[in-house]
Amino acid sequence: MSRTAFVFPGQGAQYVGMAKEFYECFPQCREVFEEASEAAGFSMEEICFEENEKIHETKYTQPALLTASCAILKAVEASGIRADFVAGLSLGEYCALTAAGALPLKDAVQIVCHRGVYMEREVPAGEGAMAAVIGKKPVPIEEICEKTEGVVGVANYNCPGQKVISGEAGAVEEAGKAMLAAGASRVVPLQVSGPFHSPLLAGAGKKLRKLLESYEIRTPRVDFVSNVTAGPVKDAEELKELLGRQVCSPVRWQQSMEYMIQNGVDTFIEIGPGHTLGNFAKKIDRSLQIYNVETVEDLENLKRELGGTEC
Repeated sequence: MSRTAFVFPGQGAQYVGMAKEFYECFPQCREVFEEASEAAGFSMEEICFEENEKIHETKYTQPALLTASCAILKAVEASGIRADFVAGLSLGEYCALTAAGALPLKDAVQIVCHRGVYMEREVPAGEGAMAAVIGKKPVPIEEICEKTEGVVGVANYNCPGQKVISGEAGAVEEAGKAMLAAGASRVVPLQVSGPFHSPLLAGAGKKLRKLLESYEIRTPRVDFVSNVTAGPVKDAEELKELLGRQVCSPVRWQQSMEYMIQNGVDTFIEIGPGHTLGNFAKKIDRSLQIYNVETVEDLENLKRELGGTEC
């Protein structure tokens, strides 16, 4: 039986103008922006639609990207298209939980506002780094990280041929050199404000876990697949624990995709800015049906393909 998953992008996909078409075309999408702005205490429209530098500051990026993806989600839901599974890359988990009915939008926005601040402030600027390791040849990335002096480890298992390492800037640089020597095609430094998904952010994870005690997370209506475990999670307390751990643990995205595929998902719909997750999916399994909903035209194409209704 054919099954469908909604997947949501993480930090790095943001750009000025994201979700603007949906804001202009659909009242329910404007309502998302209004609710999110009220919850955050600043204008999401200004961050998402007007030229500014804040959109690339983690404390603004995270709630803005969440808002844009959730606005597009509203239009997808209004078309009658439904998911059997949901998952999100890092920040995208909060969009996935909102899609699954486990976390109200207002709460999700407030949580990620704090999350962005915690992550940005945990490690002084310049002390941490991340880099993508790319190549078809098998490279003992974990082993090299273990042998490298300092803190460095795998932050993301994205897809075959692509992992991301994170940690202390010097250690990331040295590990990257060793990986190139071991056969990696490229090691690409990432323009990020901190060593995300590394043990250096353990303090941010603890702060986030404490904050989550102030919020109610309900049982997801559809299967939610966790970055940390690459498996389904239903228990509210376990969800809070995993969301806290996620900021300092590897994102097991490839494994999460493989879990959903093994459980009958053959259609993946990436909801939000960019095509990153769709590109990962193609490298994991080329037989999949993959759709991206970033523009209103994308949504119209999706409805024609999957038989959705008018919004």
